[in-house]
Amino acid sequence: MAASRKRAPRTSTPRPLIAPIDASRLKTYPLQRRHSKVKVSNFAKTWRRGGSFKAFLDSLPDILAVKTLREVAQAIVKARRRGRPVIVGMGAHVVKVGLGPLIVDLMERGIVTAVAMNGAVIIHDFELAFMGHTSEEVDAEIDSGRFGMAEETGRMLNEAITQGMKEGQGLGEALGRYIHRNKVLFPHRDTSLLATGARLGLPATVHVAVGTDIIHMHPSADGAAIGACSLLDFRRLAAVVAGMEGGVYLNLGSAVILPEVFLKTVSLGRNLGHPLTNITTVNMDFLTHYRPMTNVVRRPTQKGGKGYALTGHHEIMVPLLAASVIEALDESR
Repeated sequence: MAASRKRAPRTSTPRPLIAPIDASRLKTYPLQRRHSKVKVSNFAKTWRRGGSFKAFLDSLPDILAVKTLREVAQAIVKARRRGRPVIVGMGAHVVKVGLGPLIVDLMERGIVTAVAMNGAVIIHDFELAFMGHTSEEVDAEIDSGRFGMAEETGRMLNEAITQGMKEGQGLGEALGRYIHRNKVLFPHRDTSLLATGARLGLPATVHVAVGTDIIHMHPSADGAAIGACSLLDFRRLAAVVAGMEGGVYLNLGSAVILPEVFLKTVSLGRNLGHPLTNITTVNMDFLTHYRPMTNVVRRPTQKGGKGYALTGHHEIMVPLLAASVIEALDESR
């Protein structure tokens, strides 16, 4: 067997290192001529004990999210001064963290002119008005099959929806009227968005995806009634959105249903001749999701208007925005 040949070691000349760039001819300009995004005048002011809420608002740094908060508040104030609508679309978490009374107050003040909800909102709105408590422990109940099986919630809500269909009502109107007809059963109805909408004659619409809500599991659920009432509410909301030129739409905590519904109402309104070229849209949630940012903030305003996003916990951000709007409106009176 022939002896294997050994390869001769490779020899190569090292490449010369790249010479450092010569910065001696760098062009500069005076700092005074440069645009700067942050100025001392924008800074937060230190807090003094016993100050007013307005003083607190004025003390916030006029930077990033605070600027957005102020612009959103001013858009709402401007819309209401001009008699334009302010519509709130919302998910259930807003109600579960105790913000129902704030939305009710804004409705009573004439600041919020319409409320649109997903199907989960009505569960918590009803239970709070009925019993004064809501939100079960899903992890604790799902294994036994008890999750979503509260008798009164399923029976009474489905009863109200079925009756509403017979009377030609939307889902939100049907539930609001049901609470009013049975006042003795609802000692906490003053917290109810549904009842407030019915009492004030404001649109309170409900937009349901069949199978997403616990009342759909109950034998009293009537798919025809749920569908008919929710479709009527969609068309009612579309009529409100069609007239929101110069108005504001706020999406509070709905990651899928309301952003999709809102986008369709905008398209329907424009198709029927309503340009909607000067609208303000706002998404408020504690996480940034694709659909709200796309279907609320960006797409509806690409023809005109402005979209905003405020990220933070509802239980902090919604009271802050509500108080900011009330303060600004009171100043103008």
